[in-house]
Amino acid sequence: MPIAPAEFKTALSRWGSSVAIVTVRDPTGAPLGLTATSFASLSLDPPLVLFCLGHDSTHREAIESAAGFAVHILRQGQDALSTLFASRGADKFAGLTWRAGHHGAPLIDGCLAVLQCRTHSRFPGGDHTIVVGAVEEAEVHEGDPLLYYRGAYRRLAEGTG
Repeated sequence: MPIAPAEFKTALSRWGSSVAIVTVRDPTGAPLGLTATSFASLSLDPPLVLFCLGHDSTHREAIESAAGFAVHILRQGQDALSTLFASRGADKFAGLTWRAGHHGAPLIDGCLAVLQCRTHSRFPGGDHTIVVGAVEEAEVHEGDPLLYYRGAYRRLAEGTG
């Protein structure tokens, strides 16, 4: 028998992960984005990444119909940006500096890395859709990542080994 959702969520909270924001343009051209802790690399050759999109996401239709998207890997100190993009209803791009990238996806300035992707494929995955992107371009900057562990944002510790 499967475990209870709350127990599963507690177990998964022990997996520390980086924090990413996925952005697209909706069919009217409006910029959209969401925080995704379910982001991962999939393949080096060809370069593929994936993220999981909840079926209850308000951006589901726009993301599933988009030709491409951008993934922004957040740096330490971008907690507020992550929280903003995890919220519902707010104009998440108001006051942000961004520019259009491949496939029109909004590119947010100041992130640790930005991957511009062409939508490669989508697969059903329980209460989520697994979205796979073929990475067409990568911007990489120096800094430390924003981490999420046990329900809170965390920082890397210096040389504990």
